[in-house]
Amino acid sequence: MSKSFGAVKALISADLSVQPGSLHALMGENGAGKSTLVKIIAGVHRRDAGEFRLGGELVDFSSTTESKAAGIAVIYQEPTLFPDLSVTENIFMGRQPTNRWRKLDRRVMHREATALFERLGVSIDPEGRTLGLSIADQQLVEIAKAVSLDARVLIMDEPTAALSGTEVARLFTIARALRDEGRALVFISHRLDEVFDLCDTITVMRDGQYVSTARTAETTPAAIVRAMVGREVASLFPKTEGSRRGDVVLQADALTSPGVFEDVSFTVRAGEIVGLAGLVGAGRSEVARAVFGVDRYRTGSVTFDGRRLPAGNPRAAISAGIAFVPEDRRKQGLLLDMSVARNITLVLRRSLAKAGLLTSDVEYRSATHWAARLQVKAADLDSMASTLSGGNQQKVVIAKWMAMNPKLLIIDEPTRGIDVGTKAEVHRLLDELAHQGLAILMISSELPEVLGMSDRVYVMREGAVTAELDRADATSESVMTAATRMEVAA
Repeated sequence: MSKSFGAVKALISADLSVQPGSLHALMGENGAGKSTLVKIIAGVHRRDAGEFRLGGELVDFSSTTESKAAGIAVIYQEPTLFPDLSVTENIFMGRQPTNRWRKLDRRVMHREATALFERLGVSIDPEGRTLGLSIADQQLVEIAKAVSLDARVLIMDEPTAALSGTEVARLFTIARALRDEGRALVFISHRLDEVFDLCDTITVMRDGQYVSTARTAETTPAAIVRAMVGREVASLFPKTEGSRRGDVVLQADALTSPGVFEDVSFTVRAGEIVGLAGLVGAGRSEVARAVFGVDRYRTGSVTFDGRRLPAGNPRAAISAGIAFVPEDRRKQGLLLDMSVARNITLVLRRSLAKAGLLTSDVEYRSATHWAARLQVKAADLDSMASTLSGGNQQKVVIAKWMAMNPKLLIIDEPTRGIDVGTKAEVHRLLDELAHQGLAILMISSELPEVLGMSDRVYVMREGAVTAELDRADATSESVMTAATRMEVAA
C-alpha cells in the first residue's frame, strides 16, 4: 500500500499478511508508517494505491463503520471510551438492543456484558462508570467491545505502554485466548521482550516501506533491531567512563502528601543520574510533580542549590534552574496545535524578547539550534507538533527545557512509546548531559532502563522509599524485592 499527505509520503510500499489464529507483531521506528497502515485498515484513511484483502476478498473501507462491520477492531494505546457512561453503555454504543416498545433493553445489555467479562476471565463491574477505571481495565472494555462485535482481526497499538507487570500478564493471557479462538491479532510495540514473549511472527517496517517478516522462533532481537533502524545499535545504555558526581543539587526531606506519598527523602548530585523505580502507582510521578511545584505537599521540604523552594510554585522551580519533562508529553509537555519552533522556545520567550517584543526570526534561530542538537526530525520547524512521531515529540519537549540551561532535569518515562533507535539517542543524550554536570532525576517503569542508566536508584512502594541502591548493588532482583515486598527467586 502507499499513502501520501500532500508532499509527505507516509507509506511508500507497505505489506502485511496476517493469518487467523496468530499473534503478529508489527514493528518499526516512530515514523516508519505503522500508524498510517493501521488507519487504512481501520477505515480512517483511504490508500492511494495497493491492494487490501480481507478473508481473500478485495475491500476498500471509506469509514471506520465499514471496517468494524467487516470484523476489524483497533485498540489504541489510549482507550477512546465515554468516561461518563457505564461500561455496558460503552460496549454497546451505537448498537444498543431495544425491547418491543423500542426502548433500550438494559437487562439484555447487562447480561451480555457480564457474560463477556466472564468469558475473558476478568472482574469488571458492567454498571460502573469508565471514568474510574485504570488504563488496563479500559483496554479490557475495548477488547470486550471487539469480542461482542465478533471481530476477526484485532489490532493492539502499544497496549502495554502504561501497564504494570501484572496487568501486562493479564492482557497477554487474554490475547492468547483470543488467538486460540481463531482470531488474528496484530500487536504493535517497541518492547522487544514482550514481542518475543507473545508473538509468533514479526513484520518490520522502515521509512514507510516493508522490510521483512520472520517467525519469532527463527530470528533474534538484534536482527529485528537491525531491520528496524537499518544499522547496528551498539548500546542502548551508553555510560561515559570516569567519576562525574559533584555536590548535592537537590535534597528532598520527608515529603508527605497524605494518601499519595509519605516521608520521602532523597538527594541528586550534579553530574549524576538518579533513577526512581517502582511499580505503576507507587507514587514516583507524584513525588516528581511535587518537587517541581505542580502538586503541593503537606509537610517536608525541597532544597535546591542550597535554597529552600516554596511548595506548589513551578515558576520558582523554573527560575531556580529545574526542568521537568512530564510522563504524558502530548497533554502536559507540548502545545500540539503550535509549531515545533514555538514549542521549543516556550520557556525562553521572555529572555529572547527585546523591549517586550519577540520576532519570529529570533524564535526560529533559537529553535533551529536546539532542534539540530537533539536531531529532531520534522518537515519544517513551522510544522505543528501534532504531526511529529512520538520520539520526535519527546525530543522537542527535552529541547524546550534544555534551552533554558537547567541545573536539574526531572524526566518522567523518558522513552515510553518510542522506538529502539530513538531510545538509544535519548539515552546517549542523557548520559552526555550528566557527564557535562547536569543533575538528572529519571523515573522509568522499564527496569533495564533504570539499571542501565542510573548511578543510584531509589525504589518506591505504596508512596514510600523502600531502598537506596548504588549502581553496583542495583539488580533486577534487588529492585523488584524492594518494589514488591517479595523475594525474587534466583
